[in-house]
Amino acid sequence: MIYEQIRKLLLYGLTTGLIEKEDELYIRNQLLELFGLEDYEEQSLDESIPSEKAPEEKISSEKTPEEKIPSEKTPKELEDILQRMLDYACDHGIMKENSIVYRDLFDTKIMGLLTPRPSEVIRKFDELYKKSPKEATDYFYKFSQDTDYIRRYRIKKDIKWVTKTEYGDIDITINLSKPEKDPKAIAAAKLAKQTGYPKCLLCKENVGFAGSVTLPARQNHRIIPVMIHGQNWGFQYSPYVYYNEHCIVFHQEHVPMKIDRSSFRKLLDFVKQYPHYFVGSNADLPIVGGSILSHDHFQGGCYEFAMAKAPIERKFTFEGFKDIEAGVVTWPMSVLRIRSKEDDRLVELADEILQSWREYSDEAAGIYAYTEGEPHNTITPIARKVGEVYELDLVLRNNLTTEEHPLGLYHPHQELHHIKKENIGLIEVMGLAVLPARLKEEMELLSTYLLEGKDLRSNPVLEKHADWAEAFLPKYPDRKEDNIHEILQAEIGKVFLQVLEHAGVYKRNTQGQEAFDRFLLHVCSK
Repeated sequence: MIYEQIRKLLLYGLTTGLIEKEDELYIRNQLLELFGLEDYEEQSLDESIPSEKAPEEKISSEKTPEEKIPSEKTPKELEDILQRMLDYACDHGIMKENSIVYRDLFDTKIMGLLTPRPSEVIRKFDELYKKSPKEATDYFYKFSQDTDYIRRYRIKKDIKWVTKTEYGDIDITINLSKPEKDPKAIAAAKLAKQTGYPKCLLCKENVGFAGSVTLPARQNHRIIPVMIHGQNWGFQYSPYVYYNEHCIVFHQEHVPMKIDRSSFRKLLDFVKQYPHYFVGSNADLPIVGGSILSHDHFQGGCYEFAMAKAPIERKFTFEGFKDIEAGVVTWPMSVLRIRSKEDDRLVELADEILQSWREYSDEAAGIYAYTEGEPHNTITPIARKVGEVYELDLVLRNNLTTEEHPLGLYHPHQELHHIKKENIGLIEVMGLAVLPARLKEEMELLSTYLLEGKDLRSNPVLEKHADWAEAFLPKYPDRKEDNIHEILQAEIGKVFLQVLEHAGVYKRNTQGQEAFDRFLLHVCSK
């Protein structure tokens, strides 16, 4: 069986263009060594290697995130080949344990043998970039999937839907593509030596890294160098692809996140080089920031979020910047959009707004720039290019905690934690909910209880959902097996909208918007 799988994997490599015909014998021998084999039995397979690669499906950014993952046959074939190889390795004592952690380490090692060297990938990317930036990113995105760095067969397991709201269509996803560690791997991770190499998951040293029980293997991972604001940064894709062409742009040195004037310059430098992508940054403070604050990075991609489609509802003119279109965006969070053909002017105004917001307090609105010397105000910035016009969306953030809201005043409040408790980062801010995997089983169980009329409070897993369910159930007297999942999805979407409203520093009522205008007038008067 193993010889058949080796032959199939070689065919996969040839078909996808990961390897050339001249590489076949070399890669075969590398695979034989990996599996401890000293000979090879030639295989005769029905599959033929196409002389020309089929044209790639064109993926529109108007589709939902779920529709953007290519549905070709290749990912399923690769998954089957790797599963059989892993089973063989387990049966023959080549793998340490037969668990998801060790299987991922080993199949990444396998795919690393088919992955071209970094210099080859960069050279091809640069050649395509000279034709067009989109051709270059199309190549690199497909490459990152073909190497199994992006595990397409796992991404497809994510549950995704769209909720219609007064602010537009908001994307909801229950993330199932990140594997759960098994107890043995967790125990091994506690005993593993902490080396500090690589320093984090974003560091350039991850390229080709073998991984461990605490860090993922990255033999099939490649990055593209990019120069922004005179600094060396790297460009790669997220292995979890929350939306189409979900990329990460990161400083090549391990330096902490910081939002300042240079951040706006870097974001606009990137969209100048890749005008078909948006790019944004998480905020640089705990609670309102992302999961990795220790390494400066951005996230971008080829997807139009609901926030990007949202219109400006109130226009403002800032003193000294009458050439810049500016206004408040119709969005549950507090967003200021500024637009101009002159990107340098946007940087100047964005910096003025940031500096003003850093020091701004409004006790009547519950906004404090500092408490006991600790800063609270920051911004989540997003950049894009629309035709010839550059846009910056500046989302005002504040990480103040109170006795009533110890996890954050402008964070999902306690009554929403049954659905979403985690930080509201860049992706959620723009209108895509990334919800925990636990909700899949909880919603399936909840469906059963609701249809059978069982007491939710009698179940320790479901009791946290009881208040929520009891509030919306009267709206749906005709609950059936064929509509209960649609009902739950609609109500989860409404909860996420509340999450965004809680994260907004200025509420969407008259009092909140008047307070927002006070801040804007404060900036105008400077």
